[in-house]
Amino acid sequence: MPIRAFLFDFDGLILDTETASRAGWRWLYEQHGQQLPDDLWSTVVGTHGSWNVMDHLEQLVGEPIDRESWNERRYAHELTLLETEELRPGILDYLAFAQERRLKRAIVSSASRRWIDMHLERLEQTVGWDAIITADRDSARAKPNPTMYLEALEVLGVSAAEAIVFEDSPNGIRAGKAAGIFVVGIPNDVTREYGLEEADLVLESLADLPPAELLQRADGGGRERAAQHDDPERRA
Repeated sequence: MPIRAFLFDFDGLILDTETASRAGWRWLYEQHGQQLPDDLWSTVVGTHGSWNVMDHLEQLVGEPIDRESWNERRYAHELTLLETEELRPGILDYLAFAQERRLKRAIVSSASRRWIDMHLERLEQTVGWDAIITADRDSARAKPNPTMYLEALEVLGVSAAEAIVFEDSPNGIRAGKAAGIFVVGIPNDVTREYGLEEADLVLESLADLPPAELLQRADGGGRERAAQHDDPERRA
């Protein structure tokens, strides 16, 4: 069964926002004389609602902080770091390949639609997506729950065996795998520390593997998982 769709995560995959995000929160902790714990931070990458960072900071400080004011300053600091970030290596090649081969292209992200649209506009990549599926702060939809990937398959009209997922985090990889889709893991400077071995294939960069070669590797690779996913008894 040929591949008909590419499903991309956004943060850390299309654009390396993860490095800036962690730096922003590290800055906020440092302003209060604290250190952001990397082990807890790893649980929030690629998902939403798994750990309340502000609650934790207040516990360390021992008193309430002006959350709104400090969060605005942290966010501004993060955006400053992102101003020069460009698309990660290989992304444009894969998007162009998908367009030439008439493959469906979708973004599937635990982030908000507003956040994604803001960056796509800056990067001049707003056109060409067949679907953009987001969690919009709904932890029930966020990865590692496969909900959004299953929704993407339905919206695009493809089966799990006809798609490839591109992810940078363990939470995202688990979501794609739970949906029965072939998953390619591409770490960034943050998630490289976490290990992406649960993916079907791990690449240092999408630029390391031509899209046509990836299709040869993935074509049929997800058939068994897709068959299990499409089993009505398994869905029940």
